[in-house]
Amino acid sequence: MDREKLFFSALRDVFVGAKVEGESGFVNLMRIKSSYYEKGIFPRLREDIEILLDNFKREFSLSDEEIQHFREELFDRLYTFFRRYFSESGSIYFRFTPPHEHVYEKVYTDDQDVALFWKTHMLYYVKTDRLFRSMAVEVDGFRFFFDVSTLEHKRANEKRLLVYDFKERREDGTLVFTVNYSERGRKTNIANIRRAIKDAIGLNRYTSDVPSEETLERAFRLFERQSEVDYFINKDARKFLREQFNLWLYQYVFEPEERRGTVWTEKRIRQLQVLKDIAYKIIDFIAQFEDELVKIWNKPKFVLGSHYVITLDRIAVQEGGIEVLDRLLSHPGMEAQVQEWRELGMVGEDFSPEQVWVEKGKRLHEHYQYLPIDTKHFPDLEMTVLTLFDHLDQELDGWLVHSENYQALNTMLPKFREKVRCVYIDPPYNSESTEIDYVNQYKHSSWMSLMDNRLALAKDFLCHDGIICVSIDDNEVIRLKEILGLYFSEEVATCVIRSNPAGRSTPKGVSVSHEYAVFFAKSEKVVVGKLQRNENQIARYREQDEKGAFEWVNFRKHGGLKEEAPRMYYPIYINKTGRTWRIPRMRWCEKNKVWEILEEPNPDEVVVWPTDEHGQPRRWKWTPERLMASRNEVKVDYDRFGQLTLYIKSRMPEGITPSTWWDRPEYSATDYGTRGLKDLFGYHGIFSYPKAVNLVMDCIRVSSGNSDNAFVLDFFAGSGTTAHAVINLNREDGGKRKYILVEMADYFNTVLLPRIKKVIFSDKWKDGKAQSDGKGISHFVKYFRLEQYEEVLRKAHYQDNDAPLFFQDDPYTQYAFLRDPKMLDNAETGEKVMEVDMDKNEIRVDLSRLYPDIDLAETLSCLTGKWIRRIRPAEDDPTKPGTVEFEDGPAVDLQNPPWELVKPLIWW
Repeated sequence: MDREKLFFSALRDVFVGAKVEGESGFVNLMRIKSSYYEKGIFPRLREDIEILLDNFKREFSLSDEEIQHFREELFDRLYTFFRRYFSESGSIYFRFTPPHEHVYEKVYTDDQDVALFWKTHMLYYVKTDRLFRSMAVEVDGFRFFFDVSTLEHKRANEKRLLVYDFKERREDGTLVFTVNYSERGRKTNIANIRRAIKDAIGLNRYTSDVPSEETLERAFRLFERQSEVDYFINKDARKFLREQFNLWLYQYVFEPEERRGTVWTEKRIRQLQVLKDIAYKIIDFIAQFEDELVKIWNKPKFVLGSHYVITLDRIAVQEGGIEVLDRLLSHPGMEAQVQEWRELGMVGEDFSPEQVWVEKGKRLHEHYQYLPIDTKHFPDLEMTVLTLFDHLDQELDGWLVHSENYQALNTMLPKFREKVRCVYIDPPYNSESTEIDYVNQYKHSSWMSLMDNRLALAKDFLCHDGIICVSIDDNEVIRLKEILGLYFSEEVATCVIRSNPAGRSTPKGVSVSHEYAVFFAKSEKVVVGKLQRNENQIARYREQDEKGAFEWVNFRKHGGLKEEAPRMYYPIYINKTGRTWRIPRMRWCEKNKVWEILEEPNPDEVVVWPTDEHGQPRRWKWTPERLMASRNEVKVDYDRFGQLTLYIKSRMPEGITPSTWWDRPEYSATDYGTRGLKDLFGYHGIFSYPKAVNLVMDCIRVSSGNSDNAFVLDFFAGSGTTAHAVINLNREDGGKRKYILVEMADYFNTVLLPRIKKVIFSDKWKDGKAQSDGKGISHFVKYFRLEQYEEVLRKAHYQDNDAPLFFQDDPYTQYAFLRDPKMLDNAETGEKVMEVDMDKNEIRVDLSRLYPDIDLAETLSCLTGKWIRRIRPAEDDPTKPGTVEFEDGPAVDLQNPPWELVKPLIWW
């Protein structure tokens, strides 16, 4: 292949990426990119290169041989540069470096990850996915074909299994399977597949003509050995590629081995200028598509499928709440609600809704008052429940968000900006030996980009004295602290957690029994919270008086020197017989910083100074004035050396100052994380390596400065331990802490949300059943999912045709997508979302043509940063929202929203 063909082949790879089958918004856009390349940039670029070469030939009166030599150099140099940026996913980043010795290439080395993640620091990490292609494999004499033409690729970086279904048996005996990602935990049923194959062959019983389970599993594993790639979006592709080209060109021109003796003629300078002009044209056009992806990635997303979980008592105490509760209890949806309560282990098979009352319409049964109503079961009464509250957002105790976390942080930031006191996250550890529920194949630099993107947003959620706490292990703790230091000015502490007393084996033969909690603060003005005392520490305070528990401690300050506080160095006269004490008359000498003693002790008194067993001067704990004011807190007794001295009552403080070594049995992930979930759900294996609730509670205590009304954010929510911890803290001290949890995986619905419902109802569970002595809590939480990047790519309308772009004077820099409807039309259905009424000079928007379940009130709340006060029902249909009133500002019509308000959601 000649240099020109190599160049255009490499350019197509850079621009489009590898061919991939299946259905996804990203694949759709790749097809459009391919069309633009084939129909637009490819022929136009060829034409422009020929014009530049012809002009160059005439300008310097070059022969055909000379121009051909330059032509070959031109394409060779362009190929050499652009091939470095090829990635199978079509992402633009520095992926390949030839093995040379230059400074530039040492910075971007392939041999190891770069500490400052130069390769990926300009990227948004989207997801890791496989580039599936339909393919045939042969195993044990059977021929299998896997069809991925209908496979819907992952929306985000959730970990999802592939599911195989038998489709048909071809005439040549090939067994055809369809391949899809699992939904809601569905798995491949090999028994059903073998039965379907037997029936397709026409057999009455299983024979060797039906592949065994082992053969099928091997075939599936062979198919799954397709390349796994990272999907990135370059934050500023134009800047990145131009910077790279300038560095590369400098290196190319001044390579000592190849350029020794170069004569800098006008012709040579002009050649390099032509090379740069062509490269810049290509870069500008590539950047247009990458910039479009950036706009879609950062577009505020729609809130979809909102519902609420609210305890019975919370409804009953509102004005008009008893009537609403009666309507809920007699509603047809109550049958599904009761069945959910049974499945969650809250009520027995003999339960009926009438049992929630002790006195019907007046008093709820103590055992059932915290049963959680899920408004999804009552779609026509959901608005009725919401209208009970005058300040809806302020009444909520939490928000549960089903979403990829960058999309959630970016969308919700205006609403929660500087309101969060504590950010707690337990991100993927990026450890090969630890099995966790995330795609766990990031290299260090890719992992750093994942964290960097999200921490850059998280810092703006924190209030001025907020703290972020990140759980991590040795694999990434150093790199994590580097990234945290970019956004949070103060490192508070790195605490070692003894999380696995039995130890976890590693391939290197070392047993790991610890991890870390890394605390960083947004500013110097930070208050660190106290930890609760353990049982042994509490047991020290054995004495009791009217004020509570205490212990007697020596009045001498241990280790306190006289020079530190000279006013606390003075004598005490103790009566040996009556064991009474007094302070002699004294006078403070400011000049010498000493007490002048004005009276001698009585014959039956001994003089006690605050000296240690070696006679070295120390000091008392209190000044004379405070000692005299606290006479009831003091007694005389013998010390361990047989000397009379003074003892004071030491009260048990509310908490203890956290140390950098945390070692409590309750921190064990195996014993108190996994076991806790087993108690809640009744079986093992529901979630891999969940955090222990007590550990997260302590992390929140420290991070929130013991505030009992703090907002807590967790955007790697997993099984929901953080919400569980917040609810437990509120149950302990009656606090009003609120939580915001973000999780992208399917277990949002199968683990996280059920867990919150269970924890609300009771704090004691065993084998999936609530215990009779459990304590519930009044609660009101909203849950919803967010529109995802992939969904926008699917619904956005980009015209895949000969657009006017190709006839413009400058197709490289003029905005290629100006005339595309984007989300003004729904590309999936063809419906128009926005229509202009020229007669009335109006723009009408029907967002239901994009999604049928948009929560526009919450969407606008996130978009504008205004908190929802009330949602009023529509006049023509009281089951639907009509208007939303924010805490400040006028009401907004949700049926006919103003174009200016919703424009950022559908046009960019």
